[in-house]
Amino acid sequence: MRGKRWIHILFLCYLAALLRITVFRSGFGAHGFCADGVINLKLFAEYLPLIRTNDWDRIIYLFVGNIIWFVPFGMYVRYWKAGHGILWAAVLGFALSFLIETMQYMAGTGISELDDLILNTAGAALGALLLHGYLFWLRQLRGETP
Repeated sequence: MRGKRWIHILFLCYLAALLRITVFRSGFGAHGFCADGVINLKLFAEYLPLIRTNDWDRIIYLFVGNIIWFVPFGMYVRYWKAGHGILWAAVLGFALSFLIETMQYMAGTGISELDDLILNTAGAALGALLLHGYLFWLRQLRGETP
């Protein structure tokens, strides 16, 4: 029971860090909450100028970062709801990402982007897949049948 409590505490710390870097990164917008937010619905539009200027560090930071930050979420969902699969983690990852993008828009602290929603959802699914694979591997080592 003690180990499970630590997992939940670590998850709450992860969520706090995630909200800090995505929504509360530099305080609220100039006008406070409900400031003028920006929405970008063009898929991966921000990446094209970066590709043209060969800014691969920024591309990797944005692309991989949006995936990586949601991997722990998917792992936790898979752990928390063991009977549910990768799709469940992706659905909840989408919901959390949508909430974050909405909060960014309302707070004026970032650009709400469709590609962030897609990459974050992929990250949650990847996290669930990784934990699923790890648990499968452990069962194989123990000689248990799936």
